[in-house]
Amino acid sequence: MTEPLTPQSPRPQVVFACRANGGRSVASRLLAEHYAQGRIVALSAGTEPGEDIHPEVARVLESLGLDTSNEHPTLLTADMIAASDLAITQGCGENCPYVPGAHYRDWPLDDPKGQDDTTVRRIITDIDTRVRNLIHELVPDHNLPPSLLA
Repeated sequence: MTEPLTPQSPRPQVVFACRANGGRSVASRLLAEHYAQGRIVALSAGTEPGEDIHPEVARVLESLGLDTSNEHPTLLTADMIAASDLAITQGCGENCPYVPGAHYRDWPLDDPKGQDDTTVRRIITDIDTRVRNLIHELVPDHNLPPSLLA
């Protein structure tokens, strides 16, 4: 069972972290921003950021109406985690910085890199469900828009 989270501010900040910051964490951040409608701050970063987001992920996200044109992989730092109410890890493993007192949750997700559109869409559907549940937890009074994947 996941420990309930009490955000430290009226606008909680969440950092989504994976290895390359090219797929899972980007999808999580964009979905969180879409659904939260300004009620949370969503960041994404990677322990070994790549050059660009994965084209197969960008293609599926764009098909859902999410703009990926401004997405650029960013290095995950301890300061980023310390400034956040929650760090969601998605395959960054032991390379993820540890910050004493920080709240972490691990979302075991398949890596979409190099996968076909059907597989990427399945992974993004999983992320969508998790993000929607997280927003409901962080801002329970927020009326979530319908799922982009319904």
